[in-house]
Amino acid sequence: MSVTWVLVANASAASLYINEGPKKGLRKFREFVHARSRAKLSELITDQPAHGRGGATRRAAYEPATDAKTAEADRFAGELKDALEAGRQQRDYQRLIVCAAPQFMGRLKRHFGAPLQRMMTDSFEKDYTKADHRSLTRRLEGCIYL
Repeated sequence: MSVTWVLVANASAASLYINEGPKKGLRKFREFVHARSRAKLSELITDQPAHGRGGATRRAAYEPATDAKTAEADRFAGELKDALEAGRQQRDYQRLIVCAAPQFMGRLKRHFGAPLQRMMTDSFEKDYTKADHRSLTRRLEGCIYL
């Protein structure tokens, strides 16, 4: 029996589905929510730049250092990678399909190591996180025998 995991994700939410073989359909078995990715940038930044007088310690009023929202998306991508990697190491699945918002797909792939990348047989740069079960099934029937 060949088991396929399907990750459907964007920067703040993800669902993990399983297909346990032909005629078995898709079953959602895990959800992930990363509320900090949805937070306003002002809520994520707690350290305001200093506005004092002085030479070397003075900083500009706005410093776009690595954007806090980008950092949160990276954290979430790492969390998803950890879950997928744990399943891979336990041999819970043989194939992986990833559907992710275009800007988040690159982030995910940067976190995936070579073994996890080899498990990924298909990827779609689409945000299907809001798709209902029937719609998701239709979109994936070309790469899984549902």
